[in-house]
Amino acid sequence: MSNKHERHQAPSQPTAVVAMGGHAFIQAGERGSYEDHDRNARQICSELIVLVERGYRLVITHGNGPQVGELLLRQELTRDQLPSWPLDVLVAQTEGSLGYLMQRAMLNELHTRGINRYVVTMVTQVVVDRADPAFAAPAKPVGPFYPEDQARKAAAQYGWSIAEEAGRGWRRVVPSPLPQRIVQADMVREVLRSGNIAVAGGGGGVPVTIDGHGNYEGVEAVIDKDMTSSVLATNIGADLLVILTAVDSVYLDWGKPTQQRLGAVTMAECERLVNEKVFPPGSMGPKVEAVYGFLERGGQRGLVTSPRALREALDGRSGTHFIGRI
Repeated sequence: MSNKHERHQAPSQPTAVVAMGGHAFIQAGERGSYEDHDRNARQICSELIVLVERGYRLVITHGNGPQVGELLLRQELTRDQLPSWPLDVLVAQTEGSLGYLMQRAMLNELHTRGINRYVVTMVTQVVVDRADPAFAAPAKPVGPFYPEDQARKAAAQYGWSIAEEAGRGWRRVVPSPLPQRIVQADMVREVLRSGNIAVAGGGGGVPVTIDGHGNYEGVEAVIDKDMTSSVLATNIGADLLVILTAVDSVYLDWGKPTQQRLGAVTMAECERLVNEKVFPPGSMGPKVEAVYGFLERGGQRGLVTSPRALREALDGRSGTHFIGRI
């Protein structure tokens, strides 16, 4: 089994891992219907195709916060009628459903442009440490935002842990242990070597531990998809880690008169941003930490931008560019 810090040789073409959030499937004002998810998946793939056109071998990862939260809510509402499934299985369900939408949308985008590649979606297991302190302090937000009174009522009724997220409202929170190793990393590399595209690590992957006999056991948690993307990028020897968000770049003092866009960030500057915890933990913080981890383990470049600004960012005209050790 490969070590979590092991960096493998990438295929001959440059490889990019692109991480998108679960909220990318649901735009402001949308209910989160199938039609909303499908339309947004198609829009995102129309932006991601630029990486394929520029010669990158591509791995797509995605979040699942709203989607897995809704599955959890459905279970609570039908608790008396239907048996419940553990959280790791629900994460796997979202890997399948969201992965299918991205796979189909990207296949159609490739077909439209006359590019002969396939897209493979993987239910990806990610090893975590059972002793991770995250299990004693749930902090990963999932599901929709609630007003405080509604969130507290749900917490009392369903036994949820809740927390406020960056002034946007209240959400359920669950354990979020750090990823140690991507079980299917070798399979992702094989997909890339065959010239095809992989959708992997959806929702941060399915968290598993290893018992005394070397068997995998699912655990009820959600892994941060940016952290999983960072470890996956290392494991497959990726050249570029792209983290997509709602804004075109990383900004200091976001929303204040002193707001300042970060264009290029050196390794030393990135380390300072992480160590000084400049960015909120529920917002830009994990994204910058994920990029820093990738660069620290030998990655070449990181990029934080929005889907719509991706093309300009690849040209150096937008986005925040993180530069690894030279």
